[in-house]
Amino acid sequence: MGQMMGSYSAREVDLYMDDKPTFDHQAGFQFERKQREMVAQEEHLVSAMIPPKYRDYCSHHLLEYQVCRYKNMPMLYRCAHEKHNYLNCEHQDYVLRMKEFERERRLRLRENRLVGAA
Repeated sequence: MGQMMGSYSAREVDLYMDDKPTFDHQAGFQFERKQREMVAQEEHLVSAMIPPKYRDYCSHHLLEYQVCRYKNMPMLYRCAHEKHNYLNCEHQDYVLRMKEFERERRLRLRENRLVGAA
């Protein structure tokens, strides 16, 4: 069983944090939504010894930050820009995941309503 997240209504529809989307990613959209893809390559992440839990859609920013830290040690303040890019990307990724979670919750509630009405 996955970790719980969200409100009581998320629990009503048996929605957990690690659940994969069950609906078409285009459902309800008039425009074409592009799929997210990893920019960083797996072999680069392995060679940089980035732990698996940090290998996400922001890994390319983390790689830039780690390279900057390596080149500028001990004057890490020179890497503030790279650090900001990485943290900003992580925040935007979090917001997007929360929006997708809420979309999944609402679509499941809608599906339950339609099944109940039929």
